[in-house]
Amino acid sequence: MQKFKEDWQIQKNWQLIFPIIGILGVVYSSFKLAKILTQELNFFLTLSVTLVLSYFFLKLCLFLFKKLEKKWVVQYRWEMIRIFIVFAITGSSSLLIGRPIIKAMGITKENLNIVLYWVLFLFLGLVFYQVFLVLLGWLFGQFQFFWNFEKKMIRRFGLGFLLKD
Repeated sequence: MQKFKEDWQIQKNWQLIFPIIGILGVVYSSFKLAKILTQELNFFLTLSVTLVLSYFFLKLCLFLFKKLEKKWVVQYRWEMIRIFIVFAITGSSSLLIGRPIIKAMGITKENLNIVLYWVLFLFLGLVFYQVFLVLLGWLFGQFQFFWNFEKKMIRRFGLGFLLKD
C-alpha cells in the first residue's frame, strides 16, 4: 500500500477515495459493456468478459495517465484520477440531462428530421457539457484546471471574443 501511495503521490488517506472510485468506475463500465456483449447468456461468461475488459480499460487509463502527465499541469499524480472522474461524470450527465430537455421541448425523432434531431441533441449535450465540466471541476476541487480547459475549448470553437482575458 505504501508503494501505491508513493507512486500516486498520496499524502493523506482520504485521497485514496479517488483511486477507489476510479477502479470501481472502470469495473462498472466493463460490467455494463460485458452485459451488452454477452447478452447476459451466462453469468460466468459475463463475469469473465468483465474481468478482461476491466484489465484492458485499466491498462488504457494508466497509458493515458502517462501520456497526459506531461501535458496536464497538476500538483500530485492522484489529481489526474480526479480529473478523469470529472470527465466521465460530465460526459454521461450532459447527455442524460439533454434527453429529457429535448423531449420536454416536444422534439422527437418522429416529428423532426433524424439528422436535425441528432445535431440538435448533440448541440444541447455539448452546451450542458461545458457547464457541467466547470461545475463538477469546482465540486471536485479542480476548478482552475477545468476553467483553463474550458477557455481553450471556447477559443477552439472560435468564440474567444467572449473571454475578457
